This record gives sequence, structure tokens and C-alpha cells, in this order.
Amino acid sequence: MSEVSIAKRKEKCENCTKQCNKKQGEGASPHRERDEATGERQEGSQLLLSACLSCDGCLSEDETLKISQQNLEEVKRVLALNKKCDVSKHKVLVASVCPQSLPFFAVRFGVDITEAAQKLCGFLKSLGVQYVFDTTLAAGFSILESQKEFIQRYRRRNHDSHALPMFTSSCPGWIRYSEHVLGSLVTPHICTARSPQQIMGCLVKDYFSKQQKLSLEKVYHMVVAPCFDKKFEAVREEFYSTLLESRDVDCVLTSGEIYYLMEQRKVSVDELDSVTLDQVLGESGDVALVRHDGRGSEGFLEHIFKHAAKELFGVDVHEITYKTLRNRDFQEVTLERDGETLLQFAAVYGFRNIQTLVHRMRKGRVPYQLVEVLSCPGGCLSGRGQAESETGGQVDKALVQQMEEAYSSLPVRLPELNPALNTLYQDWLQGQDSSQANKLLHTHYKSQSQMHTQPAHMQW
Repeated sequence: MSEVSIAKRKEKCENCTKQCNKKQGEGASPHRERDEATGERQEGSQLLLSACLSCDGCLSEDETLKISQQNLEEVKRVLALNKKCDVSKHKVLVASVCPQSLPFFAVRFGVDITEAAQKLCGFLKSLGVQYVFDTTLAAGFSILESQKEFIQRYRRRNHDSHALPMFTSSCPGWIRYSEHVLGSLVTPHICTARSPQQIMGCLVKDYFSKQQKLSLEKVYHMVVAPCFDKKFEAVREEFYSTLLESRDVDCVLTSGEIYYLMEQRKVSVDELDSVTLDQVLGESGDVALVRHDGRGSEGFLEHIFKHAAKELFGVDVHEITYKTLRNRDFQEVTLERDGETLLQFAAVYGFRNIQTLVHRMRKGRVPYQLVEVLSCPGGCLSGRGQAESETGGQVDKALVQQMEEAYSSLPVRLPELNPALNTLYQDWLQGQDSSQANKLLHTHYKSQSQMHTQPAHMQW
């Protein structure tokens, strides 16, 4: 590889490392990018956080096999089995759509976000999917559990060195990097609340399947998400039940993969039926689409900040004011009273900013009690499974701006005010502080020393 080629790749790289460059310089095979449409890895010049962490050198054989099943062909295979006469092999297909994926379809379809959701639902059901859900309900659980955990960590901060800062846990790219590279420096600080995707998996496989009197082997749960890293999250070992031989999420497809399937089948948006999304609680559930506060990524920072201000200091915060530091993707929020700083949170997006954060943490210079960390610059709406330009490689900034406008058009509702969440806490989890709630809504993270598949060259 020429010096010019290496320089160009480094210029574009969001996660460039000495070890990685050394491997490339020694003639190792270059990283392979995933094609936005098919999910297949392609030879390419741009290195991203997700590409770097999931290159062949960092994946075990078992992980490679599991990830290989996260594609359109696997879903087509399940759909094809349902069309055959052997009823014993039939599956009930359930699709859960991330709210950050809906703006992508709204822009692509040229309609508002509610109609886009209905058109997408109509398309998925035309394929043979029986139920289509929106994961905002699951995100509500994740936010509420994160709020509760932050308060607990804050109150034990003086005798627990790992209590603060607390890092959010909804981004699988960030989680994978923390476990494989940062290890015990960071993993004890990560919030244990499961991501919206995995809580939705529990809702479908545990609650919904029981309500529908379906055995787990009959339920196939797919998620439509804005980023490829959600595929890695779905195959984590803690989200698989060996007893029931079932995953919470069987397959993740990106927004781009679904759109590619529509193009493959020459589907016209005008010809699609508009079908209302299903509700986990049935007809008693909410029908109107809503969103959570924040910048398009469920707003963990904003919700936890407002909750902590009220719970810890009796202060009602109605509007969040961000202070931009290094760039738009490194911002902080501060709560002050009588000249005293009570709370200081930060939103850190994109790997360059993450590296800055980690560098400061190593030196003990992180003043924040909570950091919302996302590996994609711009947040979840900019996920590489939907935000890349048609030529690939670069984020389509015009598309992202349109998606942000579409997303912000949805009405905001606090998860605390969602009656469906209160109902499910009681009927499904036997209360907010029950052992069942802790088991199904939380998980754990492993430091580098605990990882069994740690590659030898991952010394960053």
C-alpha cells in the first residue's frame, strides 16, 4: 500500500490506530466496508468505527457466523418457508422499527413521518410480516431505567469510585469499543439499562408472545435500525436464551437494506397500502407516533438531566441549553444555582470526540456526572445504515438535515406520562423495582480482561 493511499485512508478514518496502520502496511488485507443496500462487506477506502471494530481481525469465527445471518437473504428464507405447505416450519414474523429509521423513509417516500410509518408497515406486511411495532415504547423503558440508575449512582458517588461519570449504553458501537479496547477504565461506568432494541426484544419474545399464546420457536423478530452495529448487539450472548434456544432479536436490517429490497421489487410508494402500526398492548395502546426529547437519539441526556435536577435538587428544568465545546458533536449542559455547579453533563458523538473524552478520563479530567456517548457523528439519525450518500463513503448532509426536520415534527411526550409503560411495569414486570424488571431491563458489560475473543493486535 502506497504512502499516499495510507494518508488518504487516515484522513477519512474515524478510528485510525497505529496497530491498524501497521497491519495494513505489512500487507494485510484491507478493511471491508458493508454495502448500505445489501449489508454485505465490500472492499472500500473509508474506515469507520463500525468497520474497524468489526473487521475480520476483531471477529471470532462464531461472531462471523452469527453476523452473516443478519441479512436480507435470511429474512427471505423465513418468508419463503411460510409459503410452503409444512406448517410446522411456519414462523410468526414480528418487525420492530426504530423511530430514527422512520425519518429516512419519510424523506425517501416524500411524505410526512406518520404516513411514512404507515407505508413502511404496509410494505412489511405485504412481504408476510404479521406485526409491525415502533420501538419508542421500549426506549421509554430504557430512559426510565437509566434515570433511576443515575440517581442511585449519584447518591453513592462518595464511596464508589466507579459510580460517576455514568456513560449511556444505547450505542452498540460505543459498547463494543469499550469492552474490547478500553476495558475496566470505562465498563464499570456504563449504565446497565438495556438499549431500546434489546428491551423491545424482551417485549416481543417474553410479553407479546405470551399474550398471543405463541411458542418462542414460532416467533421470528426482526428490527429495522439506522446503523449496522445493531446487528452486533443482537448476537451478544447475554441476549440469547440457551434454555429456550431463542434470541431476543433474530435479525437486524438497516433502513437502507429495507429500501434496497423495495427497489429490488420495484415497489411504488403510491401503490403501497397505508397500514397503522400495531401496538404491543393491542387496541388499548397508543396509536399516534411520538418522540422523546433530544437531538434525534432518544434524548437520554435531556431526560436524565431534567429528572436529576428535580429529584436531587428540586429544580424544574423546562429547556435544555447546550454549550458547544470542540464542535457540534461535543456539547455540555450545566445546572447552576447561586454560582454553584450542581450538574454537568456532556453529549459526545463521533469517534474523534470519544477519543478526546477517554484521553481526559485517563488523566482524571472529566468533570461530568453523565456522558451521552454515540459512535456516529450527528447521532443515530446519521447512522451509516441510512445516511450515506448514494455513491457511498460520505454522509449525505442534506439527507440528514431533512431527516432531522422530519423527526422534530413529531410531538414530544415524557415516558413518565406514557400509560402503556405503567401498565407493562405492573402486568409484565410485577413492579418497577422487581427482580423481573432488573432481569429483563438491565444487562452487564465485560472488561477487556474478561473477553475470551480479544484479538492480540487490539492494543490501541
